[in-house]
Amino acid sequence: MLINESPPANACGLDPAAALFRSLSDPIRLKIIKRMAGGEVRVGDLTGELGLAQSTVSMHVACLRDCGLVEGRSQGRSVYYSLSRPELMDVLAQAEVLLAATGNAVSLCPNYGTGSTGAVRIMENAR
Repeated sequence: MLINESPPANACGLDPAAALFRSLSDPIRLKIIKRMAGGEVRVGDLTGELGLAQSTVSMHVACLRDCGLVEGRSQGRSVYYSLSRPELMDVLAQAEVLLAATGNAVSLCPNYGTGSTGAVRIMENAR
């Protein structure tokens, strides 16, 4: 490695954190998390509430499940999903505090602004 070269992200332990934030970067997944904060929910219920196709909702729930943020409980032919880590809501609340402290500057960032404004609104509504 050259002197001015940064170490790889995994050498600094950033890959897991980046993966966590990437899993939370989609407004639909934030809506799903917000809904699950209120209790268990089936994919079919989410499709109606979100107005999305079942395959789309299933894909987002699978992403959250694969990241260890959501878990499923089978009952008969249904699977009820819930937050496996309720402290996730604390993380989102802290993100809201950070966004307020920065004046939501991230929404003006040319690299991330277009997708982040929806996430900001969802987190603001999560209170």
